[in-house]
Amino acid sequence: MSQRRWFLQTSLYLGASWPLWLRSSLSSVSAPVKVKKKGEMIYRQLGRTGFYVSEISLGSSPLPEWGLFREIIDRGVNYIDSSHTYQGGNAERMIGRLCREVGRDKIYVATKFHLRPADTVSSIIRTVEGSLRRLQSDYIDVLMIHGVNHPAELTDERVLEALARLKKAGKYRYQGFSCHQNHLEVMAAAIEGNLYDVIQIGYNVYDLKKGEKPIRTYPEYLGTSGLKPLFRRAASQGIGLVAMKALKVGGRRQDLSQFQTKSSSIYQAMLKWVLANPYISTVVTEMLTYQQMEEDLAVVGEHLSRAERKNLYRLVAQTSHLTCRMCGTCQKVCPQSIPLPTILRYLYYFEIQQKYSLAKEAYARLKPALKECLSCRQCEENCPYQLPVQDLFQSAQKILA
Repeated sequence: MSQRRWFLQTSLYLGASWPLWLRSSLSSVSAPVKVKKKGEMIYRQLGRTGFYVSEISLGSSPLPEWGLFREIIDRGVNYIDSSHTYQGGNAERMIGRLCREVGRDKIYVATKFHLRPADTVSSIIRTVEGSLRRLQSDYIDVLMIHGVNHPAELTDERVLEALARLKKAGKYRYQGFSCHQNHLEVMAAAIEGNLYDVIQIGYNVYDLKKGEKPIRTYPEYLGTSGLKPLFRRAASQGIGLVAMKALKVGGRRQDLSQFQTKSSSIYQAMLKWVLANPYISTVVTEMLTYQQMEEDLAVVGEHLSRAERKNLYRLVAQTSHLTCRMCGTCQKVCPQSIPLPTILRYLYYFEIQQKYSLAKEAYARLKPALKECLSCRQCEENCPYQLPVQDLFQSAQKILA
């Protein structure tokens, strides 16, 4: 990479080395996360957990083959995101093997449990204990609720009681949740309640507000999208922020060479865009090939160039009309309360990430409870991004059935 590297000293604030154009836009907000540099990796503090986690972290849906998995860890990645459902539990088993080989204290493990209507306090505890057995560990570093879509899930009595018992028993160190849709409402509620130490949120270059021009630069976006005050409030309360879904159009990585610069790919630009947010501690990404590993780890310590930023917004301008942001508006206005964002996410898993079995199995679990679409097109009329929601929904039904 020919771009200038950030020369960060141990325990310095990231803001001291931030590009001038971005530092000026942040002068009135809370201090960015602290960072450390060790070898070629940069580590950012994950809020009040005190953990210093690698800028690039590893997702495990799925994990790469064993040799590549070890290489990624040897290159400095120390935070792994998982769930009891990933690869039928085998992801947690592989992470458990890794922890035995490299040492449990060398890796931060975040894993998740789903909250389902039939769950009880006991069933949640059993799920977490199953994760601990597969991880071959006495504790989980960050225990998360998987896929919170509504604020009420954060204060569900079953969840709070299960977490209290598990915490008292020393089964986990910090608690958090992931959020795929309805980001602003869920995140605002979490900050207000301040019950959770870590928030893992879908965050990528497609998170533009209605009416914004694609060429907007990052500071202008952050100030107008509604996220800026939430990031600031989260930081002021010590809540750690983990980004996911950064490679929104990526998955197995389509050929988007028309958007690359001479020195970097569009996927590297996507990761840099997320890491340009000084309140994000790490970005979760899947690295399934050695090429993807080299591509992703090369962004560590690199800032987003003007050329890369321009290409990102050119990409957004060309593909925005078919990209769901998971805002949840369509589901809120649907008279049948069809979970459209969830279904479109499964379509994304199938078409873009090529996770064929996962997408179909997830849709099959959802299908029995689905009500019939009335073809009223309220979803399309109210979509802030003018997506052909009904057409996409019908396509998903055909493909995933």
